[in-house]
Amino acid sequence: MSEWMAEMGTFLVQTTIIMVLLGLVVLLVLRSKGAHDSDLKLHIEPLHEQRLSRKRRLRLAATDSGARKKLVKAFRNEDKKRQKAAKHSDGASLKPKVWVLDFQGDLKASQTERFGQEVSAIIDIAEPADEVVVRLESAGGLVHAYGLASAQLDRLQKAGLTTTVCIDKVAASGGYMMACTAQHIKAAPFAVIGSIGVVAQIPNVHRLLKRHDIDVELLTAGKYKRTLTMLGENTEEGRAKFLEDLENTHHLFKDYVSEHRPEMDIETLATGEIWYGSEALTNRLIDSLGTSEAYLVERMADANVYSVKLEPPKTISRRFGMAVSAGIENATLKVLGMLDASGWQRR
Repeated sequence: MSEWMAEMGTFLVQTTIIMVLLGLVVLLVLRSKGAHDSDLKLHIEPLHEQRLSRKRRLRLAATDSGARKKLVKAFRNEDKKRQKAAKHSDGASLKPKVWVLDFQGDLKASQTERFGQEVSAIIDIAEPADEVVVRLESAGGLVHAYGLASAQLDRLQKAGLTTTVCIDKVAASGGYMMACTAQHIKAAPFAVIGSIGVVAQIPNVHRLLKRHDIDVELLTAGKYKRTLTMLGENTEEGRAKFLEDLENTHHLFKDYVSEHRPEMDIETLATGEIWYGSEALTNRLIDSLGTSEAYLVERMADANVYSVKLEPPKTISRRFGMAVSAGIENATLKVLGMLDASGWQRR
């Protein structure tokens, strides 16, 4: 008995330690994701200089050791010429600037507030010759959330700035609502585009509750304060009103897209269908094919390209929390990938 009690005590101590550690990890993850806007710092990365640095490193690696010294000297002479040209330009840039923003959309378009602040920062300093490129990825979400995100992006065009949206993977539903505000939309050949429609899904457990003699009282003031509910008994009148609201939202969606892209056949394309990039080009949902990376490299030939991001400070707790979060995410993706692969291997 004493041996069993000792083993049980050891087990309980180990379990307690593990639970405390897990609690600390969760706390750190939450703290890492809970930075206030006042803590955000503007991070600017000159992508053109980053590309030049990588290009030089590759050239050095591919050059015979005896010729590397001469090549390094040539690089230094190039840098001196650039510095001299910048000095004689009286602080004015010799090249136009391209400002790059990123928007990773989720169901609630939760990046919108930060994105709006990034847009404001660019509007404050951008010149008429500058261009703003938005690398957009979103499958859509809540109507009001993506309506606000689209309005933030629309501010760039109203400020007189040339705006290009690049879609490498997906811009559907609310994501496409954002994209259509740009003067030019570029998408990869197999990017998912469109889904100009509205969807709503509400589970109803009224019959299950009724079977167990459970009543749900729903009291409202206003005929259509509630149309469809999860717990109460839904009526045909409620369904008709709910559908009417969906149709009205769809109508507003179509009007918004038509206003920004009048060349589209909106009645044909606003069916909720999606198209891949090459199909979207044919249907005029986008203006050209290509990846964001290829487009930015192209612009670097005659412009300086800067990535602009508002980011929370990289504290130790945030770094640890992000590392743990990334580890959990990678492990989950790995398991899902293995399950998916096993499905392909079945016969």
